[in-house]
Amino acid sequence: MMNTDPIADYLTRVRNAIKANHRIVEIPASNLKKEITKVLFDKGYISNYKFEDTTTQGIIKIALKYNAITKIPAIRTLTRISKPGLRQYAGVDNMPRVLNGLGIAILSTSKGVMTDKEAARLNIGGEVLCHVY
Repeated sequence: MMNTDPIADYLTRVRNAIKANHRIVEIPASNLKKEITKVLFDKGYISNYKFEDTTTQGIIKIALKYNAITKIPAIRTLTRISKPGLRQYAGVDNMPRVLNGLGIAILSTSKGVMTDKEAARLNIGGEVLCHVY
């Protein structure tokens, strides 16, 4: 099956798994999805991940993170910003602030996939893929 927006599919699978209170979600792999998964893990939004290359495309297994007592997920909102029909770019001067600095924006830059704060520190802009908080 051909998917026109694989990043939106990735985010939707994670959102649906959170709403259904699943512990693990499996997503078809790509290099960009792997980098987004690494950023989510580094910032503490997911508890663990594993890349499996058993099939030709590969699979990303993501262990979602929930609060131990209240069972509230670590990811409250996952929003796609830049779409295939309308790409959204941000320079260093107009970097997006997510939830007044409490959330993160994931950017695809010339130096790789990173958060808005890392891109501002490196003084580079890029395509705003999604907002997470």
